[in-house]
Amino acid sequence: MNQSHRATTLQQRIEIWERASSGETDSQIAVALQISKETVRKWRRKAQRAGRHGLVPTMGRPKSGNLGSFSAELRSAIREKRQAHPGWGPETLLKELENGLRFQGLKLPSRARTAAFLKEESLTRRYQRHTELTQPPAEAPQAPHDEWEMDAQGVRVVSGIGRVSVINIGDPYRHVRVVSQACPGKSKADTADYQLALRRGALRYGWPKVISLDHDSAFFDNTCPSPYPSRLHLWLVALDVAVRFIPWGRPTAHGFIERTHEIIDQQALVGQHFDDPAKLQPTLDQRVAFLNTHYPSRALDGQAPLIAHPEAAHSDRLYRPEWEDDLFDLQRVYHYLAQQRWFREVTPAGQFSLGAHRYGLGKALGNQMIEITFDPDTQEFICFSADAQHTRRVPAKGLTKTDLLGELPMDHFSNHQYALPWTFLACRQNLLLTELTGTTL
Repeated sequence: MNQSHRATTLQQRIEIWERASSGETDSQIAVALQISKETVRKWRRKAQRAGRHGLVPTMGRPKSGNLGSFSAELRSAIREKRQAHPGWGPETLLKELENGLRFQGLKLPSRARTAAFLKEESLTRRYQRHTELTQPPAEAPQAPHDEWEMDAQGVRVVSGIGRVSVINIGDPYRHVRVVSQACPGKSKADTADYQLALRRGALRYGWPKVISLDHDSAFFDNTCPSPYPSRLHLWLVALDVAVRFIPWGRPTAHGFIERTHEIIDQQALVGQHFDDPAKLQPTLDQRVAFLNTHYPSRALDGQAPLIAHPEAAHSDRLYRPEWEDDLFDLQRVYHYLAQQRWFREVTPAGQFSLGAHRYGLGKALGNQMIEITFDPDTQEFICFSADAQHTRRVPAKGLTKTDLLGELPMDHFSNHQYALPWTFLACRQNLLLTELTGTTL
């Protein structure tokens, strides 16, 4: 009986594999097993590709992959749109296809099927775990300067000066405007500007216990779901000032400083012209002093803040620039970092970024997600591979006093005189020096 067209059994397929492995030809095996040469060739090739697993037939329809029941044209369109717009998810891709003329009126796949297709095509982004920076809980202040709010007003165009960004700091508990710092010629304040504003505020009122911030990029690594603290953040931690971030999407949590933006704008900028840009900061300082000591506040029964609450004149946490080096404690920074953890994707070359710095781990850990912690005793970052089989340690960068203090260091503050012409740094330092008593310029 000719069995050349009958289905083969597992035993026959195994025998095909064994005979082929021993050197028999397809024709010899076909004659011996009384099956067609084509059948022998098919199973021999499957066994060569997949070993014994290749001898087990697949039941049902052949696998065609996700979206296999849809046209190749549709699959190609989804693939091309995702490659052109890596940020578009399944819902966006489907809506774009639905709104276009090319597939209008045709049945489209579900969101889940589209997501599965993207994964199958290696067009999905690797998931990054979210972590939050440790911060003090939101609590109602109990005393003046327990907590300050700080923010920069959106850029303004001031006659005679041009673009100006103004940093405002205030104590919402006693309605005190701490400082308004001008950043002329800038659309966005940077770390040095915020440090200058905070130092001037601390000179006048002492340090607060907590600084409340939004999620601006100067304060917060808002590009990563596992944020590393900014240099400004770590500088404040080293000075024993805690940092608290307002909830995402809740600008009303900074209601006091948002009102301050409007008030300072009306008091000092609207309708004003400055022949000399150097006159802007004294004008801001004068208006802040006016608001604190003369301007009647409805929240304080018509009294100015420092008249209604003279105890708000100082926090009793004394500060002078020449003391900052002694007040500055890196152990606080190490302790803070030791409470955090981060997740980063390693490049094929074995590198990752943390903060503003780049670290190398070697290609052995390339193309995978690592978990990172901080060792406060050795000041090293400990990097764990995704499978927890490999650990690497790298010395931390950017954590010295010089790194975090920024442009402040000056050997002497009293009897200090600048060489002309003044540099931009000298002008910044001059603003600090004018706050100090007994300083000659």
